[in-house]
Amino acid sequence: MKNVLFRGLITLSMGTALTGLSTSCTKDLDQTPKYELTPDKVYVDLAGYKKVLGKLYGGFALTSINGANGASDLTAIDGGTGDYLRQLWSAQELTTDEAVVAWPDPGIQDWHKMNWDANNPLIGGIYNRAYYEIGICNEFIRESTDDKLSSRLTGADVDQGKSFRAEARFLRAVSYMHVVDLFGGGPFVTETDLVGAAIPVYNTRQQLYSYVESELLALTTALPEYRSEYGRVDRNAAKGMLARLYLNAEVYNGTPKYAEAAKLAKEVIDARKYTLTNGTAGTAASSAYGLNFLADNNTNAASSELIWPVLFDVTRTQTYGGTTFLVNGSTSGSSANWQAYVGESTGWGGLRTTSALFNKFFLQGGDTTVDRRGRFWQAGQTKEINDLSQFTQGLGVTKYRNVTSAGVGVGGTLNFSGVDFPMLRVSDMMLIYAEAATRGAADRATALTYVNQIRRRAFGFDISSASARADVSDAQMTSQFILDERARELHWEGLRRSDLIRFGQFTESTYLWPWKGGVAAGRTVDNKYKLFPIPLSDLTANPNLKQNTGY
Repeated sequence: MKNVLFRGLITLSMGTALTGLSTSCTKDLDQTPKYELTPDKVYVDLAGYKKVLGKLYGGFALTSINGANGASDLTAIDGGTGDYLRQLWSAQELTTDEAVVAWPDPGIQDWHKMNWDANNPLIGGIYNRAYYEIGICNEFIRESTDDKLSSRLTGADVDQGKSFRAEARFLRAVSYMHVVDLFGGGPFVTETDLVGAAIPVYNTRQQLYSYVESELLALTTALPEYRSEYGRVDRNAAKGMLARLYLNAEVYNGTPKYAEAAKLAKEVIDARKYTLTNGTAGTAASSAYGLNFLADNNTNAASSELIWPVLFDVTRTQTYGGTTFLVNGSTSGSSANWQAYVGESTGWGGLRTTSALFNKFFLQGGDTTVDRRGRFWQAGQTKEINDLSQFTQGLGVTKYRNVTSAGVGVGGTLNFSGVDFPMLRVSDMMLIYAEAATRGAADRATALTYVNQIRRRAFGFDISSASARADVSDAQMTSQFILDERARELHWEGLRRSDLIRFGQFTESTYLWPWKGGVAAGRTVDNKYKLFPIPLSDLTANPNLKQNTGY
């Protein structure tokens, strides 16, 4: 149950052994560490270690344990917008055909218009948040060496402490992987570097990639075979994240590793620790697919599909980021019906999608009622967008709903979300394998089985029975089909930008979507936008860093 991790987060009042950590390359770097406790006060037993571990997991969901209303571990971005998941999602989705935003906040329109620079505060937000997570993971790992565990713990608790250390290494590797994907190269610091002793060295994209690869490879055996508690990671999570790294290897270092990606993805699928949600959908979900994005996805059938969820709770993780941002931000504040549908949301009137995503489900003149993954709010909205700042232009996405599978809203008067965010799902593993097959690196018959299981569920059928309505043929399973199927299955899950770059359709003329590059019809943009710039503030503070080409 996710309450286990939440208890750790609540009990740990930020008084940890994190004093003096460096989130990135400077001794300051936009953090406000005001901790009273020292390692000898915190790491006294296994419970102490677990409390800090909860902070590491919470680093992806919260801006601070001190509260949602503006509190933040980082001072350069407020607690409403500065959480890890909100900034990661924005970088991966608002830059693509899948999402636009109406708000005028500084830097936010730069995402979709693709005209950002090294001073963009939101780019600085995800950069600093990733390095903050790396910093707190480094400190935890320093305090969980074999010697320190043996001196502080006894018996089986020592082994548990080593397992905690492996989980911290995984979370750190994920943050470094995000740096590789978003920024290419960057500062490099591990637990062996003394805090504040020297400014961090710069590692290239290839160097950071190799580090992430080595860590995830080690964690495929160092982590527990299966998670002991919902919300924590295991070997399947390490294999899944490594499969995703290999899927993009050609982008990251010029060497394709599709066969390796397929092998790992299939190992996760074949382990059957996690399975595709099937069967009864419940009253609130339009199909079994929808169970993955409801407020009880930690207890309904979807809990077996979520390999690694980032946990959210209405009372225990109150944040204006995460899935609260995805539920409320994509809902109209003037439509009571819309607010009720997604679960007692106030409706912030910000996020919508473009016609490009809608058309992947509902082609003009085609069947508009079949693929139940396409969940759009159309009442009062126009399909086309003439002005990005007008919320009524562009369709609403109701993928994330703050209701249980029984249809009960959980937001209440506080309007925070209880929907856990899917960082890794089984269907992603299936589509990774299928993509590798279309590139000649995996078995096409197996891939077609996976694709049709995913599609049968999407159309409301049992995944084990052939369906003339949902199934595709081997000839139809092209690389472009897989890219489109990933959009249908995985839209708004923070993967689209990476997918488009991998297929050569992000900056290029091969694919245009509404307002790509700031033009209503879409346009090509400079290839430099395949990477974000290192924030100017960090470049100024650390002469070791190198700016990405073109910025």
